[in-house]
Amino acid sequence: MFETVISPGGGRVGKLMTRKGEMQTPFFMPDATRASVRGLAVSDIQETGVEALVVNTYHLYLQPGIELMKRIPVQAGSIGDTHAFMGWNGPLLSDSGGYQIYSLIHKHAEMGRITDEGAEFRSVLDGSKHLITPERAIAIQFDLGTDMMVCLDDPRPNDAPKEEIEAAVDRTLRWAQRCRAEFDRQCEMRSFDDMTRPLLFSVVQGGMYVDERQRCAHGLVSIGFDGYGFGGRHVDEEGNFLVDILAETAAAIPENVPRFALGIGTPSDIVRCHALGWDMFDCVIPTREGRHGRLFLWTPEKGVSLNGSDFYRTINIQNEQFKEDFSPVDPTCDCELCRQYTRAYLKHLFKVADPLAGRLASMHNLRFYMRLMKALRGEED
Repeated sequence: MFETVISPGGGRVGKLMTRKGEMQTPFFMPDATRASVRGLAVSDIQETGVEALVVNTYHLYLQPGIELMKRIPVQAGSIGDTHAFMGWNGPLLSDSGGYQIYSLIHKHAEMGRITDEGAEFRSVLDGSKHLITPERAIAIQFDLGTDMMVCLDDPRPNDAPKEEIEAAVDRTLRWAQRCRAEFDRQCEMRSFDDMTRPLLFSVVQGGMYVDERQRCAHGLVSIGFDGYGFGGRHVDEEGNFLVDILAETAAAIPENVPRFALGIGTPSDIVRCHALGWDMFDCVIPTREGRHGRLFLWTPEKGVSLNGSDFYRTINIQNEQFKEDFSPVDPTCDCELCRQYTRAYLKHLFKVADPLAGRLASMHNLRFYMRLMKALRGEED
């Protein structure tokens, strides 16, 4: 299911088999939170080289709703399938939504609470009350028909008191056990075997405490999952990269399974995490930044190179300096933007608020990320 070797650059390269096909690691997944990568058609996403996407259980549960998802016509009489809904045939990973629910409650205490039973919350759409238990989180993801699923966990801020972190790790482990049991039940009920079932990931919590990260990882491994993720933020309150925490967490996860760095996203942080043993990445950064006119470029502009810490730079195409710049955004890039248009034209599109601006910029940034993955895998660009 997962095989790796150590690349010449020190990171792992490998192959992850999903029921939708084989994925070369490391790989990056754009966030299609609500079953769409904002502003991009499926053909746009495919053109950039993206092979897998991330959808969010919490958001799709609220809108359009699981009952509608169950009624989506799909092949072979299956029930509920996000692939058919959004027209995407590649692998899909569904985040459990636990982070979004906790963030909602953390910011607005009146919106819900976390209990041993699950996450209670009010809908931001209509104020209705909901309870997502570990079992419900898994059942929803089966109804979504995704190929990689994530257990419901209890995320906490890195700077939370240790007693709170310890309690969150305890709850994460209990919930993981319940998720595993429900996952096995769903597979049996739906007659899935090892070739047709989705993969199940659990998430390592523990905040800034190495001992809690190790305790959580070892507890999850004893339950048994297809892969393990890094939960919580990967930087401290000052924005410093938590190299020791990320390294120790990776070391606590077996080498023969994929390691998923959830939400880790800047090109430099991805390169750092890959060197520490992480294989999978997702983030909103490339498309969100693209929609605001921020573009990623290789430096020096001679092609893909990861030598040093300054292998890329960013530009804000809305700056006046690009008003009469008739060169490509990145002469080394083969995306639609760089093949057909100039910096001046893209700046003009942003100036007149044409939706084409965000589309072209997002595609360029996704193409940059796909070229970065190829570089990490040691493949020819």
